Amino acid sequence: MNYANIKYDDIANGPGVRTSLFVSGCTHACKGCFNEVAWDFKYGEEFGDETIEKIMASIEPDYISGMTILGGEPMEKVNQRGILPLIREFKKRFPNKSLWIYSGYTFDVDLVPGGRAYCEATPEILNATDVIVDGKFVEELHDITLRFRGSSNQRLIDVKRSIKDNKVVLWEGDAIFASHSM
Repeated sequence: MNYANIKYDDIANGPGVRTSLFVSGCTHACKGCFNEVAWDFKYGEEFGDETIEKIMASIEPDYISGMTILGGEPMEKVNQRGILPLIREFKKRFPNKSLWIYSGYTFDVDLVPGGRAYCEATPEILNATDVIVDGKFVEELHDITLRFRGSSNQRLIDVKRSIKDNKVVLWEGDAIFASHSM
């Protein structure tokens, strides 16, 4: 797996100050994508143990709230296998910091058994994730007033509650709202 960028002290991709990893590779090709350069799976630098250590070191300070993984598309099957060691290390070292993932795949359709993005790594990744921002970016639904997302079709999902309740539970900061069953 390759990665396009790492943003340290990021305040745009989740609550608080975070470290954000932008993976390379995406098959969605959303019109108006802000990171079109990262569609190419070979773009950027090779991701490995040294990169994981750089990311872990950046998350150590108390003021860092967590880690966000986006792209590209982190939930492409090949990328799931690539980010899983990072997620395992993150949860081991920082069990009280949050993990956010941005994906064009939908949580309750594409990331469930039989879904087009589901693979052997998916359950472990989702069980470690606090919030997933799901759904493709839709340029016609772009809204700059939305918090932590680019278009109104995208959802901020409380993954742990959604798995526990077996239905999509939306994350809205301190307020949680239930949605339809999975």
